[in-house]
Amino acid sequence: MKSVRFNGLLASTALVLLLAAHPGMAQQTDQQKIDAAVPVPDTSLPPPPTVKDIEPAPAAPAAIETKPAEPAQNAAAPVVEPPKAEPVQNAATPAAEPPKAAPTVTADSAVTDKLREFVTGKQLDRIVSRKAERTAVEAFYNARNYAPLWVANADASTRAKSAIGYLGQAETVGLDSADYPTPDFKAGMTPEALAEAELKLTAAALTFARHAQAGRIHFTRVSADIAFTPVAPEPADVLKQLAANDDAGKTLDGFNPPMAEFKALKAKLAELRKTGGQIAKPEEKKVEQVHVPEGKILRPGMKDERVIALRKRLDIPGDKTSTLYDDKVRDAVKAFQLAADIGVDGNLGRNTVNVLNGAPKSAENRASHNAIDTVIVNMERWRWYPRDLGNPHVVVNIPNYSLTLWNNDKIYWQTKIVVGKPNKATPLISAEMKFITVNPTWNVPPSIIENEYLPALREDPNALDRIGLKVEQNQDGTLRVYQPPGAANALGRIRFNFPNKFLVYQHDTPDKHLFAKEERAYSHGCMRVQNPFTYGEKLLSLALPNENYSEARIEKMLGSN
Repeated sequence: MKSVRFNGLLASTALVLLLAAHPGMAQQTDQQKIDAAVPVPDTSLPPPPTVKDIEPAPAAPAAIETKPAEPAQNAAAPVVEPPKAEPVQNAATPAAEPPKAAPTVTADSAVTDKLREFVTGKQLDRIVSRKAERTAVEAFYNARNYAPLWVANADASTRAKSAIGYLGQAETVGLDSADYPTPDFKAGMTPEALAEAELKLTAAALTFARHAQAGRIHFTRVSADIAFTPVAPEPADVLKQLAANDDAGKTLDGFNPPMAEFKALKAKLAELRKTGGQIAKPEEKKVEQVHVPEGKILRPGMKDERVIALRKRLDIPGDKTSTLYDDKVRDAVKAFQLAADIGVDGNLGRNTVNVLNGAPKSAENRASHNAIDTVIVNMERWRWYPRDLGNPHVVVNIPNYSLTLWNNDKIYWQTKIVVGKPNKATPLISAEMKFITVNPTWNVPPSIIENEYLPALREDPNALDRIGLKVEQNQDGTLRVYQPPGAANALGRIRFNFPNKFLVYQHDTPDKHLFAKEERAYSHGCMRVQNPFTYGEKLLSLALPNENYSEARIEKMLGSN
């Protein structure tokens, strides 16, 4: 079958700055060359002639008119007029350049200078601790010629105010605003202080974006039964998005998970904080305070005279004189346990009886969690998942023992499942369903062989034969324990495969009776599906809509043996 893919895409674009020479620069250079090529005439005059220096005058240039000299009075000899200097060619003389004015220093340009010092110096290491983010910050400000992102007119810009306001209420999305300290822009700050505030706000925004998208805590600190590949945003991409518009709060909010489940948790978190963390409970009816006697634990299907008192105490509709602990009684007891914030199992145990009769809740049965903390933990968990879960996609709800197939953001189909035992938990993963196997062979995982079957074989060499398991020795000396296909196979007649390191699947099961139980934690980690052939039809109808798969067609593939 074709794959039902869960793909995520993180796109990043590079910003290229192109510089070109201004045409005026070329014109000025050419003019200087012209001026340098024009000779400047000598305008100095010779000293007055003496008698001994008088000689016949040279002919004057034709282009220059000379005025005849007037005869000197009482002169014995004619006086020769000295040659006149050539007139200055004003058009060819370069004009004197006016003195250049000193560059104007503004408050923001002073911040730019300080930013350059901080980013290219050692101060940046103190403000931005992660190397990848420092590299992005250096490249970002260098491309802007160190123009500030958050400072305008020696104060916080509109963009800065939006970012500070959003980071200050990070608790609304399940994070802690203390993790994203923002600077306090005050009047009269020096350029150095503004440059430092600029970089501190940049660092806070980068940290928030990383936490919002990939999580504040790595899942390996929580459990070994979790495996995800959270993808943190590229710091350069975060800075580019922040620079693109002034609504930095909206930009930062976009790094949170987009799923409807996360948004529902966010709304529930706000609701709980308004009520002091208390879950709103429906108003209880005032009923006669009936004492419920103590005794053995009562479970569904049992009969006991105390059930009559229990029916009256909880005002259960129907025959108040019936001694049968039926489904209505169980549901009423569960509702009471939930409202009383004690262990919810639907059974009438000692602690439930005590609370029914007005005693305080015992410490060991009191809910061990805070509702607000529970919501925050689940919001963090959603940050580990891929942003694109695929369409269609399947969600397994482990504590609810259910499987839901989603298509086009709507529930397409649901069924019950059996999940792993508490000590063999179903892992938290996100994987791609690759194929479906009909008549699967169960290859027993090494952990089960080591922990369960080898001890059984030491006790009884025929123990595995009795449950239909075969044993082979591999070439490397290890054992292969497997169960051939068939109706008794632990995986049933059909298996849904999504490769993962835990070797768990979704599959059929021969133990159908387990689906009648309310708590269904019985497997070694796999998910047993109540209606596997219907599940196969639903999956294939979405993945291969033109192949006309049906339950009957899939069951025909089983064969007769």
